[in-house]
Amino acid sequence: MTTRIALIHATPVAVDPIHAAFARGWPQAAPIDIMDYSLAPDRAASDTLTPAIAQRIGALARYGASTGARAVLFTCSAFGSAIEAAAEASPVPVLKPNEAMFQAAIRAGGRVAMIYTFPPAAASMEAEFRAEAARLNPGASLTPIPAPGAIEAIRAGDIATHNRLVAEAAQGLTGFDAITLAHFSTANALDAVQAVTETPVFASPPAAVAKLKAMLDE
Repeated sequence: MTTRIALIHATPVAVDPIHAAFARGWPQAAPIDIMDYSLAPDRAASDTLTPAIAQRIGALARYGASTGARAVLFTCSAFGSAIEAAAEASPVPVLKPNEAMFQAAIRAGGRVAMIYTFPPAAASMEAEFRAEAARLNPGASLTPIPAPGAIEAIRAGDIATHNRLVAEAAQGLTGFDAITLAHFSTANALDAVQAVTETPVFASPPAAVAKLKAMLDE
């Protein structure tokens, strides 16, 4: 029997990277897509994660569980606290996009860089990192690194420019034990970033798939 995983997307640019990660890391699983592409622009339009958006995240998690999925994975990194609240009320595991990646990066060492392309997600991701670090390595630190213009490029379908801009943000980074690529869409640049640095690079989709497989594969 296949293991159904509900994927909840707030932006179309997250879809291909997570399906590619499942194809490579857990092809026996059966991911299904649940999409509300209004979430990302609504979040970008607000300085905070509003109660209305949090309610929508909870409703999406409940719907994902209702499909018979054995777990729910959100693929947009701008809704951390709302996903945590949804997880507490869910009958099945609900994963934030980056928790597995942060766990892997923290285990690689205490100094972590995070390249991000969607500014509204940065603060919530820093909070998520601190929460994971408190459990695994309280001395771990996160340095956010912006990649200006990259999210606009990939939204326009220009993956090559996106990957170049993310790699340029990573090039020359020194003194870190790990580099993380903040969003599912940023995983498109994994090979490009690895080509310009000797520091271990972690991306959310393969880390999330590996964690789900370890949790659920029987």
